[in-house]
Amino acid sequence: MVRNIDNFQVIAKPSGSVCNIDCTYCFYLEKEKLYPERKSHWKMDDSTLEQYVEQQIRSQHGNVVDFIWQGGEPTLLGIDFFERALELQRKYCGMKKVQNFFQTNGTRIDDDWARFLKLNNFLVGLSIDGDRLMNDRYRLTRSGKSTFDEVMKGLEHLKQHHVEFNTLTVVNAENVKRPLDTYKFLKRIGSRYIQFIPLVERQANQPDENGLTLIQPSFSDQCAVTDWSVPAAQYGVFLNQIFDYWCLNDLGDVFVMNFEQTMSQMLGRPGACVFGETCGNELVVEANGDVYSCDHFVYPEHKLGNIHQDKLTTLVNLPQNLQFGEDKLTHISHDCEGCSVRQVCNGGCPKHRFDLSSDGKPNKNYLCSSFKTHFSHVVPRMVGILEFLEREQSPKQIRKMMKQRFY
Repeated sequence: MVRNIDNFQVIAKPSGSVCNIDCTYCFYLEKEKLYPERKSHWKMDDSTLEQYVEQQIRSQHGNVVDFIWQGGEPTLLGIDFFERALELQRKYCGMKKVQNFFQTNGTRIDDDWARFLKLNNFLVGLSIDGDRLMNDRYRLTRSGKSTFDEVMKGLEHLKQHHVEFNTLTVVNAENVKRPLDTYKFLKRIGSRYIQFIPLVERQANQPDENGLTLIQPSFSDQCAVTDWSVPAAQYGVFLNQIFDYWCLNDLGDVFVMNFEQTMSQMLGRPGACVFGETCGNELVVEANGDVYSCDHFVYPEHKLGNIHQDKLTTLVNLPQNLQFGEDKLTHISHDCEGCSVRQVCNGGCPKHRFDLSSDGKPNKNYLCSSFKTHFSHVVPRMVGILEFLEREQSPKQIRKMMKQRFY
């Protein structure tokens, strides 16, 4: 039975796919082909912004409402846009608490931006893939120049103004070769909450009817995994090397989202759609108010509607979206049945399910071997961590006992 969705999140892209840099691997830049009018009208207008803010607040049943601002690059909208968003949040929030999250490449963060973000308690996510060599492998300007120095300048502004930030690192064909260098660099620049996102993209030999080449799992014509994608088996090795170092040196001091999510899964509290049994509760709203089932499925067939015509609560519970979410469970690979890590994996993200399963269906996750490598390694160790936490041991004591038991 397809269930209704009561609790859901929305990622807002008020600048659409417009960005000031040209990352080789960005799956969102080409989405501009779906909205050719955005060349002259790329910003979310005031009417759409107000509709979104009001609906997002009214649609959330809890007392805390999250606003997640992404792009493209949201700083291109200017501070005035977000001051208006805050004004509208105050207008509609009532007794609810509002939290703002802001994902940026950091290159345009100056004193004014940092001051604004601190004053209004924005949590900033900074996209950076490692040191200069790793970051500049794929994250360059439109003229092919380095972005590293500008990112570091932006980070310094954030730190000077004591803006709370975390880092988002895309694990790709370059930095996957240097896991500990990547992790230690992030620590060195002051990141204490780290997120690793595996890069997996397939590219069609020919653009589809919408001009898109980075395709979804159901695509069956000629295509190939991109050169910049993380190799299927190496992602697990990357995470394991970082986990072992973190477990013995930084547990309790540095928080790695990937490890936290696994512990949540083990405790029966799924914390990420990627590893949930079903999905469909992470919508994305575009600059013109169009709503899609998922950030990674912004394709015409996954468009649910527009907030100018329908409420978010209506769109998230459309049969089309409910079926999208249930398909994650019902279309899981045959190879997942009886798998020892299914409890914490659940077949992974549907976007990455395009490899052939043993029954010949193209629904096996590209990262399956990495999931087995990683979860088989960390789950027994996390059982130990949870055991020590129940005994109310300090992080320092846990690190010592983990070394004695597992290393």
